[in-house]
Amino acid sequence: MTKKKTDIKGFFKSLPKNIFSGFVVSLIALPLGLGLAMASDAPPISGVIAAVVGGVLVSILGGSHVTISGPGNGLVGVILVAVATLGLNGTYAAIICSGILLTILGFLRMGKLADFFPSSAIQGMLAAIGLIILGKQFHIMMGNQIKLDGSVDYLLAIPSTVIGAFSYDHSGFTYAAIAGILALGIMVFYPKIRNKYFHLIPAPMWIVLISIGFSYFYELVLQQPHPVDPAYMIADIPTGAQIISDIPIPNFDLLGSFSFWGSVLAITLIASIESLLSIKAVDQLDPEKRRSNVNRDLKALGLATIGSGFLGGLNVVTVIARSSVNVNNGGSNRSSNFAHATFLVIFILLFSTQLTRIPLPALMAILVYTGYKLASPRNIAKIFRIGKEQLLIFSTTLLVTLFVGLISGILAGVLMTFVIHVIINKDLELFIKNWSKPNVLMLKEKRGDQHYYINVKHYCTFLNFYKLKEKLNAIPETEDVVVDLSLCEFVDHTVMENLSAYQDVFHKRGGHLELIGLDLHGTESGHPFALRRLIPGIPFLTDNLTKRQTTLQEIADNYSLNYEADVKEDTEVLDEFRYFRTKRIEKIYNRLFNKDASFSVFDIHYSEGEFIAKEDVRTTMLHIKFDHQIPEFTLDSEGFLERVYAIAGYNDIPIDNHSDFSKRFYLLGDEPKLVQDYFTDDLVRFFESNTYYHVESDGISLLVFKSQRTAGVKEIKQLLDFGKRLSKIVVKEEAQQA
Repeated sequence: MTKKKTDIKGFFKSLPKNIFSGFVVSLIALPLGLGLAMASDAPPISGVIAAVVGGVLVSILGGSHVTISGPGNGLVGVILVAVATLGLNGTYAAIICSGILLTILGFLRMGKLADFFPSSAIQGMLAAIGLIILGKQFHIMMGNQIKLDGSVDYLLAIPSTVIGAFSYDHSGFTYAAIAGILALGIMVFYPKIRNKYFHLIPAPMWIVLISIGFSYFYELVLQQPHPVDPAYMIADIPTGAQIISDIPIPNFDLLGSFSFWGSVLAITLIASIESLLSIKAVDQLDPEKRRSNVNRDLKALGLATIGSGFLGGLNVVTVIARSSVNVNNGGSNRSSNFAHATFLVIFILLFSTQLTRIPLPALMAILVYTGYKLASPRNIAKIFRIGKEQLLIFSTTLLVTLFVGLISGILAGVLMTFVIHVIINKDLELFIKNWSKPNVLMLKEKRGDQHYYINVKHYCTFLNFYKLKEKLNAIPETEDVVVDLSLCEFVDHTVMENLSAYQDVFHKRGGHLELIGLDLHGTESGHPFALRRLIPGIPFLTDNLTKRQTTLQEIADNYSLNYEADVKEDTEVLDEFRYFRTKRIEKIYNRLFNKDASFSVFDIHYSEGEFIAKEDVRTTMLHIKFDHQIPEFTLDSEGFLERVYAIAGYNDIPIDNHSDFSKRFYLLGDEPKLVQDYFTDDLVRFFESNTYYHVESDGISLLVFKSQRTAGVKEIKQLLDFGKRLSKIVVKEEAQQA
């Protein structure tokens, strides 16, 4: 109940920012909606109808947080063909049927397809879209309306447009360019102005206010017409009455024809892929790194498309460009999408005259700035720091998207990622065999403070991450979770980045998610999102520690211990323990130890069985060595295995006057009398009042551990604390006996 109140409080607190962000997006959505509709040979208002219907329905029914819905660029060509083939009213019918299919895809949970896109490919796609936006809108911003064949042509034409801006024959074009340059200057220099009063009004609002104020200055003060050429002003906007009177009637007469369903399938395919890619990409832009419910979004987009088609609007999709503008202007929840739709209605009904006073170059400057941020050189440098192979994936996706198209670009990125993964693992057959089965095991632990434990084996990549994602999504974000990747031979960049996002979400919701088991995995860079692979016999990279290892270093400092990450194969101190008599110790690593190594905590890799029955185990143990002899014994919590031991003849050693202890613990030893004498009242009470651990003595030292898995950071702190207090009691009792 408290959490719900907090969420509601946070929603209303952020509402002003979201309303403003929706306002900014609507200013851009209006001319773009009109333009996309005209480019599709549809009535100009049809693009605005799609944005309004999509904004209302998707904000209410959708499962994303900061996305903006409306007509999409990718559908222009398809709609254009549909209008030519089916007629305008027939196209509306095809759009309605496409919405039905999109809704069905949502109910069939096909949103999981969004999980099959590698992260670097998504980043490359975003950068390409940024360049496409920048290239196309830059010319309008500079007062040069040109029509070119491809996105690259628009980019290559930028220098000529800049040069040509100094020699326009018409002053209206020059003023248009000045308006665009000034607006871009406001966007660029706004963050650098250190005046708190200036920042009360966001940058895009300054552009709108200055543009409208400039228009009224010319009209009322100078009594002159607007100096910007009319071709670069927002065109006349139809009134609400005109829109209502012009609502078309969809024509379903061609429902049985091949051409009709060809258009329906083409529209659905493009709309679903564009939306899935956009949702995935916008989730990465979300400052709070929240996870969208993609299936819910598909259903909402489908219903919105149906409604839009009946009202004479275009398809409704999730749009990256407008979503990026939304995020850049403080949009943080779905209310910004609703606000953008509301403002579009208000503009059409009440302020259509004022909107026509805003030069298009000024609005396009906002898009140019957004495009630059998406394709910023900083993003390229970030990808390079993660790994050279990620830069190759990024570059491939970017170039193919620019030269061919969005879908081709993302497919090229997926293919390049797969090829790189095969090359890195040097075995196509083995990789293909294992990527489809990460063998994700999740269990809820009952002992201790840890609630959920997830173990991942084999290969974990963008192709099968959805299996791990399903487990994580089933866990409340207020819980503690350990994800163990120690038995995973290969973990790619997409998985590492997504797991980091999950960590952030759990942390913000009051939970805790910890990654363990990556300390022996090789990586070429020190970036936390770099892909990792487990290679037998690789040299340990002490200068490239994982986040867990860095934390262990800090813990060692806090406990006045030394820390060594390196692999140590000298394990003689463990050979005499009963636990290892049927096991083979491979190595120990990540040691936290005192000056004389009498007290140490370490990760250990050992194996049981041979050949096909061989099982590798990685866990964390505590070893305490004393300077005196102690009885040999094994102490464990009473359970099924212990009862089996009893049946086999290994009798539980009772402790006098502690019947409850004898019921709760199984105590084994070859010399019962010595063991009974050793377990004093203080020692018994210590074990009764603390977390259960497996405790074993070899006659000179103790071995302590909880379970057959690598411990998380919190668990290591608990283990260290347990060991420190246990040592004090043992030493104290030995001193008293002496």
